[in-house]
Amino acid sequence: MEKISKVTEFDKPPEWTKDVIWYQIFVDRFRNGDASNDPTVYDITGAYTSFIPKNWHVTPWTQDWYKEDDYFVELEGKPDFGGNIISKFTQKVQLRHYGGDLQGVLDKMDYIDSLGVTAIYFNPLNDAPSLHKYDARNWRHIDRNFGPEPKKDSLTIASEIPDNPDTWKFTEADKLFLKVIDEFHKRNIRVILDYSWNHTGHTFWAWKDILTNQEKSKYKDWYEILSFDDPKTEQDEFKYKSWSGVTELTEVKKSQNNNNSDNFHPIQGNIYSEELKKHIFNVTKRWLDPNGDGNPEDGVDGFRLDVAAELPVGFWREYRSFVKNINPDAFLIGEVWWEAWPDKLLDPTPYLKGDVFDAVMNYRWYRDARHFFNQSPNKIKVSEFVKKLDSLNLNLRKDNVYSMMNLVSSHDAPRVLTSLYNKNKYKFNSSPDGNPKYKIDKPDEKTYQTLKLLLIHQFTYIGSPHIWAGDEMGMWGADDPSCRKPLIWQDYKFENEIEHPLKIKKPVNKVEFDTALFNFYKKIISIRKNNKVLSSGEIEFILIDDKNEVLAYSRYDKNDEVIVVFNTSKKEKNITVPCRFDSKYSEILNNYNVIKKYNNLIINLPARTAVIIKKN
Repeated sequence: MEKISKVTEFDKPPEWTKDVIWYQIFVDRFRNGDASNDPTVYDITGAYTSFIPKNWHVTPWTQDWYKEDDYFVELEGKPDFGGNIISKFTQKVQLRHYGGDLQGVLDKMDYIDSLGVTAIYFNPLNDAPSLHKYDARNWRHIDRNFGPEPKKDSLTIASEIPDNPDTWKFTEADKLFLKVIDEFHKRNIRVILDYSWNHTGHTFWAWKDILTNQEKSKYKDWYEILSFDDPKTEQDEFKYKSWSGVTELTEVKKSQNNNNSDNFHPIQGNIYSEELKKHIFNVTKRWLDPNGDGNPEDGVDGFRLDVAAELPVGFWREYRSFVKNINPDAFLIGEVWWEAWPDKLLDPTPYLKGDVFDAVMNYRWYRDARHFFNQSPNKIKVSEFVKKLDSLNLNLRKDNVYSMMNLVSSHDAPRVLTSLYNKNKYKFNSSPDGNPKYKIDKPDEKTYQTLKLLLIHQFTYIGSPHIWAGDEMGMWGADDPSCRKPLIWQDYKFENEIEHPLKIKKPVNKVEFDTALFNFYKKIISIRKNNKVLSSGEIEFILIDDKNEVLAYSRYDKNDEVIVVFNTSKKEKNITVPCRFDSKYSEILNNYNVIKKYNNLIINLPARTAVIIKKN
């Protein structure tokens, strides 16, 4: 892997994060490369519901997403782990696994490389019973079913003393992950790993010790225990705090908390237990420098940190110091999302002053970009959109802005095509459960046209573009869990999507890889990579035309310029924009004709289209 010429200063994001193009992988739904390691009932026990149907099995990869598995009937009317009665498809599907694994990632590395991405963001890989892995059984190992020998790994894990890193070994799954890192690095592709230090699963080893030993457990200060069981009474008085009320996600104890769970603000303080913090640091070091030789080149290139606003900034400051001491070029990106759902997003400024994170997932940018290009939930003027963009970066340091992860969808939000197909408020009632009229069928051509406008903006704006694996294949899907369908690889033949989760009529849709969209992604990625000003150049909005619904901005430095022009109206427009250099300019996305007249460029632009014009 190419080395960074200069070690990153402590308060700066790594230089490589300005140029990166992210690709997010959710392993269970990526590719089943090894059917011999597929999860069994034993492996998933403790996920979502304590009741596992006797005939539970891995779901066929190509099955219609909304078709009920044969064992779903056994879940009907049963309680989940929190006592909620299971009746909806979205509840039952939480028990699904598809058998995706790290061998599947290795098998498709050439595909990933061919797309042009330069960094992988893995959703959690830690050993856990669920499909999503945020409910860790332990943090120190890769999930047993992501590697080649689950039974052997289970025995290896059981042989260790969990809070003594001197006893830790590398399982077969761990070794395969190290191979994945190495193979990506050989292709100059970086790797970051998702962790949630805010909570564990209820099968986590320390939590199980608390359940057994109650107040006598040496880990009792690791978690937010509200009351212990009184052995002198028949009832169970044991109560604890769980993440967002999800009872199987047990929350760690902090010296301070957000008192109002519906309104988050940065909190001071730290993780309460020094021993827990030490354990987190040991796990972190394990993946930053796996062979422990002081050279982090064999390790991950950073971490995506889940529900980051729910942990105290005092902890994050210590965490940053610990990580940067091992690898100064490691990237720390926080999930800083809602202040108050569904209208108010959290201002990330307190986390981006050089002592906490390098960047955050830029949900704020996407909400505003969707609002403008998709005219949802209502239409806004070009000038209003520009004001929104300017306000996002108003209090942020330039380096952090350029390292933001600009995402249009993820495992926690609708697929971008479905998001644009529906005109609802951002991430509000974004599934049939919340809105029976929410469209879950294949989006129409108008939506694809809007998607291209959005992608052109995403790949030419400040910040690093992110792709949720499958978006480039043309996948669609409502909010979680339906944004987590298995990927539609070209060598598979999928069932048509016929079923609707509410048992109402829907269009029949053919499910297949969209080669034309994939090629568009490849082209826009190539343009981004081949024009440095798009990742590190300045930006100036050079045409803000509310009347004609036209927007143009220049990305430039002292030697180069790329101009991006959007016609968001429903009519063809003849557009004139200024340029900086006395040089020829060419349109590099569609090969449209550009006329240069003095210091202006003139272009005829069809309705709902955009162009990228480059100085020759």
